[in-house]
Amino acid sequence: MKRILFVCVENSNRSQIAEAFAHMHGGDGVEAFSAGSRPSGRVNPRAIEFMAEVGYDLTKHRSKSLNDLPSGTYDVVVGMGCGDEGCPLIPARRHEEWGIPDPKELPAENYRQVRDLIETKVKALIASL
Repeated sequence: MKRILFVCVENSNRSQIAEAFAHMHGGDGVEAFSAGSRPSGRVNPRAIEFMAEVGYDLTKHRSKSLNDLPSGTYDVVVGMGCGDEGCPLIPARRHEEWGIPDPKELPAENYRQVRDLIETKVKALIASL
């Protein structure tokens, strides 16, 4: 089982979406997590709305701190583009930085583009494991 962690400061948008797509596309071979160094305490309602469009219920997720993660080494830790200082502190075989724009304030169509970009990158990541 491959362990993937997606990190973004608030753990409310990009990292939550990436974790969801890893669950959707990783099957039984992937254990996916997301967290942030300063979690907002909630998943952004827009992330919930736009993931529902692709058939994923993000309401079961919660915004988590890096301290809430299970211990151990991850196969990959992905920084979503928010410059979270916690990423390098997580033990992993590989660290990546994706540079995904924050969709929080974007119009709906642009938010969908970011969501779809995340899905494409998650699929490629899973294929590389």
